[in-house]
Amino acid sequence: MENIIIKNMNKDHISILAELEKSCFTQPWSEKSLAEELNNRTAHFLVAEKKTGEIMGYIGVFVVCESCYISNIAVFPQYRRQGVGKTLINSASETAKKLGAESISLEVSPSNTAAIMLYNMSGFEEVGLRKNFYRDPQEDGLILTKTF
Repeated sequence: MENIIIKNMNKDHISILAELEKSCFTQPWSEKSLAEELNNRTAHFLVAEKKTGEIMGYIGVFVVCESCYISNIAVFPQYRRQGVGKTLINSASETAKKLGAESISLEVSPSNTAAIMLYNMSGFEEVGLRKNFYRDPQEDGLILTKTF
């Protein structure tokens, strides 16, 4: 999708991102949890917007030393399969590289085939498994990593 604008998350984004979390996850981040990341020096949360300012999705990453971890990524249903997720992943990867990270990692449910396909297309490879990582429903978490 053309015309995706990537911005750093700010306090004006918090309430809509909390709603997006509720619509996507069984254990969503709260407004309070998202707002706390605004003051976290290792957190880098990026928001994808249309030119009109409408939020399409977001990604949250933590960069510590040479490692980067994707904590959350979510895209509103009407913007899925339009390049928003890929743009967010690419932007987060570029941010991580600029901050000295050598790799970026995440966990994903084995049943989330759409996300796995997106991550594979973005250069991530399966490197491990976290047993019973997810709850409600209980599932393992595939560990995927992309090395820069």
